[in-house]
Amino acid sequence: MPDEVDRPGSPRWWRARLGATQPAAGRGRPPMPLERIVDAALALVDEVGAQEFSMRALAERLGSSTATLYRRVSGKDEILTYVADRLLGEVAAVGRARGPAPTWEIAIVAGAEALFEVLRAHPKAVVLFLGHVPAGPNALRGREGALRGLLAGGLSPELAAQTYTAVARYVIGFGLQLSEEALTAQATADDLRTLYRSLDPERFPATVSAADLLPHALADEFHFGLRLIVHGVRQLRDAS
Repeated sequence: MPDEVDRPGSPRWWRARLGATQPAAGRGRPPMPLERIVDAALALVDEVGAQEFSMRALAERLGSSTATLYRRVSGKDEILTYVADRLLGEVAAVGRARGPAPTWEIAIVAGAEALFEVLRAHPKAVVLFLGHVPAGPNALRGREGALRGLLAGGLSPELAAQTYTAVARYVIGFGLQLSEEALTAQATADDLRTLYRSLDPERFPATVSAADLLPHALADEFHFGLRLIVHGVRQLRDAS
């Protein structure tokens, strides 16, 4: 078992690979292209989830063998690390399609929305972002662009770093709820409103008064929270 600091996805692990060159081809069949493996792995995660993902299932999807996969990667953890960075590449593609943001405030919202959009498309992959800070090529490029925008907007390096981290964790937190979104369908929301309306107004006056407004859709709560974050960061920047 690899040491914790050398596990796939750790900073030391990425540092050893970011500057590495592609190994020269040896005798026999060339190794399977990594891009093809990652594409198939992401599709498999979308279907069965990261917990149920296995090298055997991936090999079957690729019409290959696990031995062929192990010629290219060390195992499941490495593949899922590449899948997570691939998703951050999708986030960057969404951002490019929307075009440059004219202000740092709009950039914060646009970046968060792009990540949320990708997580909504791949809800079973959200768990890949738990327990470690992404440090792959796409993660580094995305972080660099976000921090540059915040610094250009007049935020101090400390406030820029805190803002970037807080927004990233905020989006991941909402992303974890996406897999449960189907369980909070309109029928469930209606049942909750009925419950709130039926409460004793003397014991729960605030809840009864807001009964028709609860609960909000997950996406609405997400965008409302983003506005609060931007407002708060703007106040902190101006105060400094």
